[in-house]
Amino acid sequence: VLFNLANDDIINDLFEKESVDIVFHAAAYKHVPLVEINPFQGLMNNIFTTRSICLAARNTQLKQVVMISTDKAVRPTSLMGVSKRIAELVVQGFADESLNAVGEKSSTIFSMVRFGNVLDSSGSVVPLFRNQISRGGPITLTHENVVRYFMSIQEASQLVLQSAVLAKGGDVFLLDMGEPVKIKDLAINMVFLSGKTVKSEDNPEGEIEIIDI
Repeated sequence: VLFNLANDDIINDLFEKESVDIVFHAAAYKHVPLVEINPFQGLMNNIFTTRSICLAARNTQLKQVVMISTDKAVRPTSLMGVSKRIAELVVQGFADESLNAVGEKSSTIFSMVRFGNVLDSSGSVVPLFRNQISRGGPITLTHENVVRYFMSIQEASQLVLQSAVLAKGGDVFLLDMGEPVKIKDLAINMVFLSGKTVKSEDNPEGEIEIIDI
């Protein structure tokens, strides 16, 4: 079903019509530079759609809501991170209300899962680098010293489902992302795995150049 998640009535109707039990709330603008240059829309979407989903879940007495958050919500340095941190606080507020509910009020379990970048997902650098390599380069980096934490799509999905089983209400689950990876090292490895060589000062005859933009 395709609709505006900020529309409270549509969400309520959908949850009731489809007899929804659990919501995994992954709808958000996650691209840091795009949210940075579109702050109003980014904040509105990430914060108020979260409120609408939580409100509809409470009103229709869903069993559980799991919000997919990000490690960028921890001491945020970008507007995207700020928006996700505020969204977490919205979920936490509904969780506190639900835990303290009495009588006929909702007892919906609200929880959050934080993790970093998912390899080969929509918006990941992996498909971007793959396309740049297939075109003969160059591979473009924001900065050669940027580091990111990564996990596979399968790992992320399984851990989110496990967190849903463990949640009691108001939980923030932090997934162990392992060691950080330099984006430049990832790009170099992808070039080698594609059977090509990196063009650099040390290897001017290489096939794929890696540049900062």
